Amino acid sequence: MAICDIAALKVNIKNTGGRTESQAIPYLAENQSEDQPIDILIDVDEKRIKKSMAEHPELKRDDWEYMLTGSDFYTNLIKFKGILLHSSCVVVDGLAYAFSADPGTGKSTHTQLWLKHFGSSAHILNDDKPAIRIIDGKVYACGTPWSGKYDCSTPEIVPLAGICFLERSETNWIRKAETSKAVYNIFSQTVRKLGPQTMEKLFDVIEEIFGKTPLWEMGCNISDDAVLTSYNAMKP
Repeated sequence: MAICDIAALKVNIKNTGGRTESQAIPYLAENQSEDQPIDILIDVDEKRIKKSMAEHPELKRDDWEYMLTGSDFYTNLIKFKGILLHSSCVVVDGLAYAFSADPGTGKSTHTQLWLKHFGSSAHILNDDKPAIRIIDGKVYACGTPWSGKYDCSTPEIVPLAGICFLERSETNWIRKAETSKAVYNIFSQTVRKLGPQTMEKLFDVIEEIFGKTPLWEMGCNISDDAVLTSYNAMKP
């Protein structure tokens, strides 16, 4: 495979092809020498892929390679004060807004409304699995090659203006999230199959992100008013 620049880290993804390789192309580092320092090495063992395929034969080898490389990246990311947040992350005027929700709630639908409303001022950073990372004391949203079935991502690192947890509602409303509920929401939307030490580090990173990032919860419908409700509350 190749060396990539992802979330301000040097990531060497070895022995992959197909979807993983094609989605990583925008993230390829200019310097491909393996002599340089590497922050994260991803080398998925063939035995892991075959085991996963045996347990879930409905998925192809390429699918498992993509999911396992992503899992390894986000697990290692915790060491660098970063987490996976299942969310659709949109950028407007140089600031990122992450919308997280259970599958089927409409987070991608909501961010698509932002694109429609803001036009050329907006773009999607990652539509499914952005990395949220603390760099030099500030919280950033980062594009990654692991971006869902539609491969909608941008290789950027953008200051994070806020995280919003969505639910469906006939009317639009938004309020600051309760900390206890926000912990549950983030924990349910990140990597969880971890050993005790890594799990403890994950909670430390989440706590630091909470201390630096506005957290919101919102009920929304599919309308332009939903965009204005969320943007007017979340913009700094």
